[in-house]
Amino acid sequence: MDAISQPLLSVRDLSVAFHQGGRVSTAVDRVSFDIKRGECIALVGESGSGKSVSALSVLKLLPYPVASHPSGSIRFKGRDLLPLSEGEMRELRGSDISIIFQEPMTSLNPLHTIERQISEILQLHQPISNSAARTRVLELLTQVGIPEPETRLGSYPHQLSGGQRQRVMIAMALANEPDLLIADEPTTALDVTVQAQILALLADIRARLGMSLLFITHDLGIVRRIADRVCVMNGGKIVEQGPVEQVFTAPSHPYTKALLAAEPKPDPAPPRPDQPVVMQAQDLKVWFPIKRGLFRSTVGHIKAVDGVSIAVRKGETLGVVGESGSGKTTLGLALLRLISSDGPIVFLGSEIQGLSFKQVRPFRRDMQIVFQDPFGSLSPRMSVGDIIAEGLSVHQPGLSEEEAEAKVVKALTEVGLDPATRFRYPHEFSGGQRQRISVARAVVLEPSFVVLDEPTSALDMLFQAQMVALLRDLQRKLDLTYMFISHDLRVVASLASHLIVMRHGKVVEEGAAAQLFKAPKTDYTRALFAAAFRNETAGNGTAAP
Repeated sequence: MDAISQPLLSVRDLSVAFHQGGRVSTAVDRVSFDIKRGECIALVGESGSGKSVSALSVLKLLPYPVASHPSGSIRFKGRDLLPLSEGEMRELRGSDISIIFQEPMTSLNPLHTIERQISEILQLHQPISNSAARTRVLELLTQVGIPEPETRLGSYPHQLSGGQRQRVMIAMALANEPDLLIADEPTTALDVTVQAQILALLADIRARLGMSLLFITHDLGIVRRIADRVCVMNGGKIVEQGPVEQVFTAPSHPYTKALLAAEPKPDPAPPRPDQPVVMQAQDLKVWFPIKRGLFRSTVGHIKAVDGVSIAVRKGETLGVVGESGSGKTTLGLALLRLISSDGPIVFLGSEIQGLSFKQVRPFRRDMQIVFQDPFGSLSPRMSVGDIIAEGLSVHQPGLSEEEAEAKVVKALTEVGLDPATRFRYPHEFSGGQRQRISVARAVVLEPSFVVLDEPTSALDMLFQAQMVALLRDLQRKLDLTYMFISHDLRVVASLASHLIVMRHGKVVEEGAAAQLFKAPKTDYTRALFAAAFRNETAGNGTAAP
């Protein structure tokens, strides 16, 4: 077979085993697939099925020697990658093969600016001047949809929204126009409009450069739009593979059928006008100063939240939607007094805006958050059991060790995780499993108000449906009040009774969720909903709720 006709990447009988504490567990079991030049292959399956482990094996990014390959080969352009040294692999990474990681906050260097991180990728693999590198960085940031990229060159990762950080990761991966791009959930943190832009960008680069794409996702709508062929993984094995249209229209394996049928059922908690207001804010503002010059003078502000007023009653769910960078997460953090803001905030009848950190502490048990990036919010040095129990030790110090242990076991069971895994560490779990650990940590204290910041973004379709059902059951059992932040409008529709739509830090429309989904009033809301439900219709046959 000549170099033109042979697959760009050929994986044969690949197995991956992890060795820890004298135990050996198989994460990938004799997986085989090919990727042709210019082709897009999608790996789909539930969290922990082996998708990401298979992809990381291609670049030899697994934690060796904890991980090993009992069998198999990975050939790129006919060259077996598994025997290569670290130095040889370093030459390939970021040049011939690039990767977009699932969790951008843990992949970006918190001490370096965005410009420096992208420039380093360029200068590592090609001679390029600083001015030429800056021009290329601006071009890349524009391509991936970063607004006003000139103002973002000096930004650090923590100053960007989750979606913006993901777009920076995509810019870094595309910097050297690789032959193969591995995309591990690259649109997880993106709203539907930017998601469409990124998918169009990847399709354009594939067509222009003949780039191949290994696309890992749990979003079946995206698979149908972008992939040529799909491999369905379950329990570390590929249970079915073939052309996308064939697999989607006539699946043969029971697991594939279940995956395609999974969808959260709309059943939001009804409005409760007779219940007290749990969380309320009036004309809330969060402005970040823009400083320039030798003396770092303030020359303007980024108005992340600009005059937002909300009121959430006990037992209700407030849905917050909008594009990445619209202020959704910043609003949630401000309400919980995790960042500074201006404007009154009343929680459980008490004004908390002017309170000191120590004075706010007694309220912390009743206000919890599930962060968008689960890995970045879980301590890598603590076991899962200790992470979940940490809040109990702070807010319920009178509990005995046995009582705290029982609460941890109950919380893990409620979120669908085996309690026996509580002795393991966050890096030993998949992205979706880490998200469920974050939910367990939040609900173990049985709080009154929970901010859910993209809690289903890292979950596959099966676990999305389970997580929505779990959140709904917990809400009804514990009478919880939620603020549900998401770009997945299908999931929002299944939980939210009231909805606000944000853009550029302001609320552009709000009202009863069911009514707003049926008859949005503003052009922006109509465009947002049209993009979301057009994707859904294209992907799996569903329509707007």
